[in-house]
Amino acid sequence: MEETMSTGSGHAADGHDLIRVRGARENNLKDVAVDLPKRRLTVFTGVSGSGKSSLVFDTIAAESQRMINETYSTFVQGFMPRTERPDVDLLDGLTTAIIVDQERMGSDPRSTVGTATDANAMLRILFSRLGTPYVGPPGAFAFNVPSVKASGAITVDRGARKAVKATFSRTGGMCVTCEGRGTVSDIDLSRLYDDTKAISEGAFTIPGWKSDSFWTVRLYAESGLVDPDKPIREFTDKERWNLLHHEPVKVKIDGVNLTYEGLIPKIRKSFLSKDREAMQPHIRAFVDEAVTFTTCPDCDGTRLTERARSSRIRGVNIADACAMQISDLADWVRGLDGIEESAEAGGGEARGTVAPLLTTLRRTLDSFVDIGLGYLSLERPSGTLSGGEAQRVKMIRHLGSSLTDVTYVFDEPTIGLHPHDIGRMNELLLNLRDKGNTVLVVEHKPETIAIADHVVDLGPGAGTEGGSVGFEGDVEGLRSSGTLTGRHFDDRVRVKESTRTPTGVLPIRGAKANNLRDVDVDIPLGTLVVVTGVAGSGKSSLVHGSISSDAGVVSIDQGAIRGSRRSNPATYTGLLDPIRKAFAKANGVKPGLFSANSEGACPNCGGIGVIYADLVMMAGATVTCEECEGRRFQASVLEHRFGGRDIAEVLAMSVAEAETFFGAGEARLPAAHRILGRLSDVGLGYLHLGQPLTTLSGGERQRLKLATHMGDKGGVYVLDEPTTGLHLADVEQLLALLDRLVDSGKSVIVVEHHQAVMAHADHIIDLGPGAGHEGGRVVFEGTPAELIAARSTLTGEHLAAYVGA
Repeated sequence: MEETMSTGSGHAADGHDLIRVRGARENNLKDVAVDLPKRRLTVFTGVSGSGKSSLVFDTIAAESQRMINETYSTFVQGFMPRTERPDVDLLDGLTTAIIVDQERMGSDPRSTVGTATDANAMLRILFSRLGTPYVGPPGAFAFNVPSVKASGAITVDRGARKAVKATFSRTGGMCVTCEGRGTVSDIDLSRLYDDTKAISEGAFTIPGWKSDSFWTVRLYAESGLVDPDKPIREFTDKERWNLLHHEPVKVKIDGVNLTYEGLIPKIRKSFLSKDREAMQPHIRAFVDEAVTFTTCPDCDGTRLTERARSSRIRGVNIADACAMQISDLADWVRGLDGIEESAEAGGGEARGTVAPLLTTLRRTLDSFVDIGLGYLSLERPSGTLSGGEAQRVKMIRHLGSSLTDVTYVFDEPTIGLHPHDIGRMNELLLNLRDKGNTVLVVEHKPETIAIADHVVDLGPGAGTEGGSVGFEGDVEGLRSSGTLTGRHFDDRVRVKESTRTPTGVLPIRGAKANNLRDVDVDIPLGTLVVVTGVAGSGKSSLVHGSISSDAGVVSIDQGAIRGSRRSNPATYTGLLDPIRKAFAKANGVKPGLFSANSEGACPNCGGIGVIYADLVMMAGATVTCEECEGRRFQASVLEHRFGGRDIAEVLAMSVAEAETFFGAGEARLPAAHRILGRLSDVGLGYLHLGQPLTTLSGGERQRLKLATHMGDKGGVYVLDEPTTGLHLADVEQLLALLDRLVDSGKSVIVVEHHQAVMAHADHIIDLGPGAGHEGGRVVFEGTPAELIAARSTLTGEHLAAYVGA
């Protein structure tokens, strides 16, 4: 072996420097074969729906994670998600994959930026070591840990068995009033019932509480604890307490044991414990009317007990530290270097060195700043972060990792970043690579594609027209490749020679939401207005938090479209209604037969197309329904046709196919064709009508909402980064759509970082100059040409460079 190495042929292990993929067929991939260099930065490009995510996430990353799971014992595997092997002939040279995606972080009210990273945990240890006075171990500073006291007898088996008295106590930091949430809720009883009526007369006004409901109205009426025939306003104090506050107690209704409890705790459990955004619209409207959330009066929104807040380091308590902007907190922690670690600093006893802890905490906080999130605070609820912010928060834990030879997988990491911040993101990606890791990035922005060592361009189109590798090589090769990405790589939108004349203004006065500093601004109407600035400068606070909702505003964001696994573009847009009626009329049957959520549903799977097996402690398994073979309908329903197609075949069509199908001939259906035209206009021609909404990206969700709202009567449209997830070639189509909206009499306000949209604007409002408390001011107002000429802001400098001025 020594002779082999000395001949210069190298060690056999050094030859494994590629991830080889052969015959990948996940989703729309067509026997894709690629060789990806390890310890390099590879960017995957192509139009939306071309197969990028199918190759990177559903094939390479999925198989890596599946194989790692198989290294654990059978017992441990029983508690882990079970995933099928991807549809691929060969995957060779895989390394451990770490996925950093755009999934929104949990919206649990106790989840914050600090708890989602290690920053809060380190701060708690710091205050337990150095805080004066000493109030307890780290748990005493945790708003998720309640204080517990217990006492009783225990039996100790030691010689003669003997019962001894024992006590237990744990000091937690959770505020007892708000239970660590920072807010308390107050319920407006007039929204729960009409007190002029009796329960038997339909007093309850709670959604879903019908008079014959066994679990709700009848439970109260027949409990024996209140008089169902007396108006509620005439209840005695005892009856009122029983109705509103009674503790859980068993009662028998029609021979069935049920649990009765007061109306207020029942409402808190059934409505307030759920994520507001996950509620159906009418339930959400009820909660918004019936419940008011106010800052907890006992902890003043800090979530912590008075005891936890009394301990300070150099005059700062842990609530103050978590409320600081992270860039300021990093400076404060730096100022603690050399802090006296003596008995005096520790409230009477030394509690160990904190130097290593300070170093790690400082590095974590600096990572927030480096990644462009220095404007956040650790107390910020994680559910309020955008998809791009959530992805960058997840990156924090990996930046200081000692792991090497890992495959990091990123999904459009530049989303939500100003051109100024994209440069910093590029540096972070290159740093991960230079540590000896393989970095795979799905991306559309040319600034990030340009730093790639290797590029894989998929296409040529979307959906069934995609799934093939059009180019594989370096960036210069991509430029001359002739693919859609290559042809548009150096595209630059020119600044408008003339801008529209405003038809009026939408005034904003004294805006102070979040970091805004008493902003006064007039947004011109009848034009395309772009609000821009670095991440955290106050754009969303100005547009979403300061524009009056009664100004005829239609706000379209990237938030998740809530719905069950049955929801799809056809149901969400209302497209399915005219289609069902057309099928029914053509076949002389009822429209309900053509709904997978109604009479026509396959009885075996209930119209879902798959069978979900709940394996209790193990991850649930999904199997295609054998009865309908995934088509979701009864066999008899599929015998009915319209235009030569059955309903399952129609739902399997892409938007582009369906637009052609319903546009002419015997299947001509103007109502459906109109909706499909809007979907094509927003660049969603590749989506399938029956595709579950849960599979859509943030950008796709926003464009689907835009298509749905394009027929609304609202005069002002507010869009939040509509270029998210758009290929370079699709941006031009988006600009044409925005022009059509404005030319039809609408006013369009776009929060955007993409220079192409800025250059195409009639009016730009630039906020800054920095993020957090360094932003919140209007630093420029005017046309794109004026912004370029002034070059007075970061945006102006980058826009000038973009147009080559």
